[in-house]
Amino acid sequence: MSVETSIDAIFIEKGARERRPRNRLAMILVAFLAILRRDLVVTGREFIPFLIQVLLQPLFFLFIFGKVLPSIGAAQQSYASLLLPGIVGLTVVTTALQGVTLPLVLDLGFGREIDDRLLAPLPVSLVALEKILFAALRGLIAGAIIFPLAYWVLGSNYSVRTDAIGVIIGIMVLTALAGATLGLTIGTLVKPEQIGLMFALIFTPLIFTGCTYYPWSQLDGIRWFQVITLFNPLTYACEGLRYAMVPPVHGYTLPTLGIGWVLLGLGVTFVAFLGLGIYTFRRAVVS
Repeated sequence: MSVETSIDAIFIEKGARERRPRNRLAMILVAFLAILRRDLVVTGREFIPFLIQVLLQPLFFLFIFGKVLPSIGAAQQSYASLLLPGIVGLTVVTTALQGVTLPLVLDLGFGREIDDRLLAPLPVSLVALEKILFAALRGLIAGAIIFPLAYWVLGSNYSVRTDAIGVIIGIMVLTALAGATLGLTIGTLVKPEQIGLMFALIFTPLIFTGCTYYPWSQLDGIRWFQVITLFNPLTYACEGLRYAMVPPVHGYTLPTLGIGWVLLGLGVTFVAFLGLGIYTFRRAVVS
């Protein structure tokens, strides 16, 4: 064998070794996007049921608390502007959370439908991340639709700042990711026969201690409850959205949690439940 042939063989072998990791990464990326695309296509086919599922409750909340109560004098006209950020935050969190929890509880049940996804050329952690990303997208879509819905329901009581749209979008994205990671953790810990109990023990406290219907700053008279609300990630979502959405009334700016605390609360929730959720997911699917 000539020297030139040996050198060519060495370069070919080296190039093949370098291409292997790239080919593997490309294969993982294609598989990840294919699973995500499949989930999006399924949601697109069921878009009307999806809208009914996620928007029916916010519709009645906006109508009763934002329209009816101010109309009969049971609440101030400005209450609608305080309520709307809470409804947006609640919708994003619960839609993202349920988008992981309910399907995952069923997938990990007796039928073990999750095994079909595990056959894809993906690390187990990326299967969990795909579920988080998909659920977060569902939460963002549902949250975005709340704005035209509120404009239609509230009419002249609709009032949202337009000078902080970037902040609104950023908080909604972080809120959706935090809700999805929380849903991943719950979905891997709850058994199918415990779904009803899960709604009673988790969703009810989450909704009513998350500052959805009231500003956090006005809980000073109930200090113990004000402290409790700080352990609910929904509080940071609603307060962050109030910071960015509620316009000043007669020159008075509504006091909210500082945006730094909002970002810290949502960020810690996302990171903590991302790590815990992936750990419990791996343990559930590998066992």
